Parts: sequence; structure tokens; C-alpha cells
Amino acid sequence: MLLRQARGILKISKGLQYNKILNLSLSNFKSLFYSTESDYICFTNKQNKSEKKPWVTNINELKRRARLEKAERRIVSESILSSPENGLLVEELIPVAHDVVAARNELYTCASRVAESIPIYSCRLCGKVHVGSSPHKIRSCDVGGRIKEHSWEKGAIEHVLPMVESFHLYDRIGRAVSHNERLLVDRIPAVLELCIQAGVDMPEYLTRRREFPVYRVAGKVIDFEKRFPKTDTVGNDITPQGFWGTRKKSRKVVDVLHVPPFHDIKGFATHGLDAWEKLRAGATKLMQKYPVQTCGYCPEVQVGPKGHRVRQCQAFKHQMRDGQHGWQKATIDDLVPPVYVYHIRDPSMPLLDSLKRYYGKLPAVVELFAQAGVQVGESYSRLMRDDVAVPEPEEERLVV
Repeated sequence: MLLRQARGILKISKGLQYNKILNLSLSNFKSLFYSTESDYICFTNKQNKSEKKPWVTNINELKRRARLEKAERRIVSESILSSPENGLLVEELIPVAHDVVAARNELYTCASRVAESIPIYSCRLCGKVHVGSSPHKIRSCDVGGRIKEHSWEKGAIEHVLPMVESFHLYDRIGRAVSHNERLLVDRIPAVLELCIQAGVDMPEYLTRRREFPVYRVAGKVIDFEKRFPKTDTVGNDITPQGFWGTRKKSRKVVDVLHVPPFHDIKGFATHGLDAWEKLRAGATKLMQKYPVQTCGYCPEVQVGPKGHRVRQCQAFKHQMRDGQHGWQKATIDDLVPPVYVYHIRDPSMPLLDSLKRYYGKLPAVVELFAQAGVQVGESYSRLMRDDVAVPEPEEERLVV
């Protein structure tokens, strides 16, 4: 019996050694044809309408947390929550929230100025964007069941920097917005809502700031603070018409922007690219503490510990959900979506459909600043594919 087991172990060891030698030989065989391997990101087709967004956290981990929370609710005991779950602010993230608001204002100011010199095009059928003097001829418009060329029209800054909105919450740990309140609650940019919940005070959007934390007892949140303290000025600065009325916007952050001269397009582009990086880095840091929810089927976003209850989802099989959203944890691309466009290396060379696999891509706002003369950082080198040589149209058939 022992001799038979020893023979089996010997055969397994020999098989492992053979596989190792075979893998090494295959890698050497590849090196005969490819001296270097291009390290770039391959863009696949857009997500199918019937597919759900990938989970940020593994589904098994979410189930394990749900079981633990269910077991904790059975035990009647007091749970001490940490910030911001207890309603208080995270003090070290308040300056980060102010920097994000300043970066957002600077980004829109610089991008609007650069867009006056560099044209933006948008497809009137599928909504894809092109940044550059002449639109490309790549057949990637898939509206109507067949792939064809785009029907370009003049675009605007909204196509480069799409605005994602969220319901503004007066109390971020209070109850969710119901379906009947969808026209009574303001909708503001999701980035601003995230900064407001993180500590930025805006007179036009009031929010509740607690002085004492809340507690959780048997799964229920208990608020020992008075609902309307004496320090609150109830009724002041509140308009009964909601978002239908016009409001006086705050200009405190815009007045302190340091922008270059009006004719310096490259200076605007440099400041705008820095603001883009600060915006995404700061928002990512805030989202690690302040949760943001997104629908797994549509682009809807809600800033807060839970999603709203408005039944407005029109994605795949929304009839089975009665129009309700399938909420899950959001990523930075859900909050600040990058619209990817083809990267133009040489403006004199048009982009052809037969050579589209050699072209790189960039976020539309980054491509806008890159065409203004700004040197894009190394973080976008895998997207741009600058190490890939684009052949001539008559040479493309000779490429292996």
C-alpha cells in the first residue's frame, strides 16, 4: 500500500516538472516573435443592458456581513458607532471636501475656456463624443441594430463632463426619500452633495449638523439630540417652492480661483488637468468614509448610507422590480464618469475604421487638455498606447 502511494507521488512530481519545463519553453518560444510586450488596457464593448454592474465588494462578503448584522440585531445591546455613521463629521476630511469643491469649480472654468478653442462633437444617435478638429470615421455607432458611422453634431462641455445628480439630504442618517417626495427634494450634483455631507456649508443647501452622536440599539438608530435645537433657525433661508424657484448661488469659492490670462490656452489646460486629478483623488478619499450608492442597472447615484425609494429605474426588467433601483456600493467612475474618446496623436492624420485597434483612448476632458498642449502623465500611458506603432492603410494587411 505504501509502495503504491509512493509511486503515485512520484508520478505527480514528474508531471509538475514537465509542465514547468513546458511553460518555460513556451515563454521562450514567444520571445522569438515578441521582443517586448505592450502593456495597455484593452477596451471591450460596452456593458450589455441585461448585465448588472460588477460588485465592488464580493457578494459572499456582503452575505457574511448581513448575517452578522442580523445576529447583532437579536441581541438588545447598545452599539457605539464611529464617525460618520454616528452623524458627526470626520474632522480630518473637512479640508479635503473644501479642496474638492474648489477643484470642481476650477475644472469647469478651465474646461469651458479650452472648449472655446478646441471643438467637441457628439453623435446625435448614440451619444458618443469626439474631441478634435475633424470627427473620426470609425464605424462604432450601434443604434438601430447595426454598426455604422456616427452622425456628428456640435457638442458642449456637458458631453465632456457629464453631470451626475443626487437627491440633497437634510439629514444624511434620516429616512430615505420616498417616491411621493421626488418633486419636493432638490437634486444637486453628486460631488457637491458628497462635499456637503463631509462638512462644506452652502447657504442654498441646508443640512443638519449634529453636536451629539447617535446610537444603535438592537439594529435601530436612537437619536438623543433634540430634533429642533434652539440654535437652529427654523424657517429662515427655506423657500417653499423647492427647486422650482431660483436660488442665489454661492460664489465664495469661485472668487478665489487663480486662473491664467484669457489668451493662455495651455495655462488653462494645465490648471484644468491638475484640477481633474485633485477632484478624483479627493472624491475617492471621501468615498472611503462617506458611502455613495449607485443602481446596478442604470446610472442613478445617491450619496448617503442608503439609496432612495423613487421608482424611476427604466433599465433591464424594471417591471419586475416595480421601477425600484438595485442599490450597491458606487465607485469613483459612477460619481465622476470618465467619457472615453479616441486619442489623437497627429491632428493631420484622420482616424480610420480599419486601424481602430491601434488607437488609444483617454477621458474626454484629459484629451481636451492634451490637444491644448499639456503633457499627459504616465498614469495614462497604458490608455494612450503611445508604444504601439500605427501602420499605413496599405501596410495594415501585412501586420501579423
